[in-house]
Amino acid sequence: MQAVVYRRYGPPEVLEFSTIEKPEPGAAEVLIRVYAAAVNPYDWHFLRGTPSFIRLFTGLLWPKSQRLGADGAGVVEAVGPGVSLLRPGDRVFGVCKGAFAEFACGKESQLALIPPGLSFTQAASVPIAGITALQGLRDSGRVQAGQTVLINGAAGGVGTFAVQIAKLLGATVTGVCSTRNVELVGSLGADHVIDYTREDFTRTTGRFDVIFDLVGNHSLSAIRRALSPSGVLVGCGGGGPGESSGKLLAAMLGQAIAAPFSRQKLTSVFAKINTDDLNVLAGMLASGAVKPVLDRSYPLRETAEAILYVEQCHARGKVNIAVV
Repeated sequence: MQAVVYRRYGPPEVLEFSTIEKPEPGAAEVLIRVYAAAVNPYDWHFLRGTPSFIRLFTGLLWPKSQRLGADGAGVVEAVGPGVSLLRPGDRVFGVCKGAFAEFACGKESQLALIPPGLSFTQAASVPIAGITALQGLRDSGRVQAGQTVLINGAAGGVGTFAVQIAKLLGATVTGVCSTRNVELVGSLGADHVIDYTREDFTRTTGRFDVIFDLVGNHSLSAIRRALSPSGVLVGCGGGGPGESSGKLLAAMLGQAIAAPFSRQKLTSVFAKINTDDLNVLAGMLASGAVKPVLDRSYPLRETAEAILYVEQCHARGKVNIAVV
C-alpha cells in the first residue's frame, strides 16, 4: 500500500511517499480503507519531535513509529478480535494509527459511524479538532446557557468548531480572528467578532465567563484581565514550529502556579478521543447545527505541502488529505 512515512525528525521535507506492508488489526482494532485524512498541529509536533519533551514518548533520537496522521475517515476493511460493534463495510471516522496512507488501523473505542449525507472529507476533518472544541467548552470550560464566551483563534481548525458548539450550548460568543476571517467567523454564528489587527481583546472593558485560548499570543496576566472574577480560562496549544518549547512550558508552569491563588479557574484541554463524543459530534453534524469548515485539500503524495501550510497557522478551518 501507499503511505507517507518519516524515518527521522525534521521539517516536512523528511517525509517520504513509500510502499509499505498493509497493517493487520489487533485486538479491539479495525482496519480502515482510508478515503480522507486531516492535518493537525499534532502531526507537525510528531514530525519535528517538538516540543522536545514529547520525544520521551515518541522516541528520543528517531521516531518509534514511522507512520504519521491521526484523523481519518473511510470504510472498515476488516476487524480484529474483540470488536463488537463495527463491521466490514461500515463508513467510519475517528482516530487511527498512520492515517496518511491507503489503510490504517484504529481502536473501535475511538471510531464512530459517519452520519448519512456527510462526505469522507467532511468526516475526516472532525475528530481531533471537534473533540477538542467539545471537551474544551463542555468539560473544561463548563459553558452554560447565558454565559459569555470568547474564542481566541476562532477561524482555525478547533476555533471554527468551537464557535458553533459554544452557540449550541447557549452562550453569547465573541470570536477573535484576523481581518480576512471576520466574515467567516460571523457566518458560523458568533455574536461579536474582534479583528485582532485592530483591537486587543485583553484591553477592552468587557469581561468573559469563559475564554478558550487557542493561540497563546497573550500573557497570562493580560488574559486574566479579560476574564470575569470567577471566570474560566481554557488553554489549548498555540503557535507554530518557531515557538520555543521553553515558552510553552513557562506558560503552562505560570498557569499551574497561579491557579491555586485565584478565584478564576485556569485550566487546559487535551482531546480524549472516544466513541461517545464522536457520536455527539455526529449528531450535531447530522442535524446541520455544526458544519466543518474546509480550507483546502491535498493529494496523499503532497502531504508534506499540507503540513507546511498548517504550520504557518493561517488555515481557515481544516486542511485535508484526499487518499482516494
